[in-house]
Amino acid sequence: MKLSLDFDVVIQSHSHWKYLLKNAIQQGQSEHTVTDARNPHHCAFGQWLYSPAGKTLPDYLEIVEMHKQFHEEAANVLELALRKQTNQALEGLKLGSPFNQASAKLINKLTDIRR
Repeated sequence: MKLSLDFDVVIQSHSHWKYLLKNAIQQGQSEHTVTDARNPHHCAFGQWLYSPAGKTLPDYLEIVEMHKQFHEEAANVLELALRKQTNQALEGLKLGSPFNQASAKLINKLTDIRR
């Protein structure tokens, strides 16, 4: 199947969220709002995912749910960071945290599809 999407870019951009969240925790501010972070349609992949081309992905509904969960968890950490609840936000990035699990699931699934 020919997919008109660069999965390397998608994987990199979603991996980059951990960096963005760490910066938000350190600075107490972010260029992203919690609302935007929570919205799975806001990123380029989300816009593509809900397009006719995106709907051709194998395991489409599973990926939609994983992507939605990823953005929900990123928004939860961002919200803590912006409230300057530093310790709780840092906990939200640790190995085994809901954000970390959602991120790993999504990235692993996209990596499998890319192959």
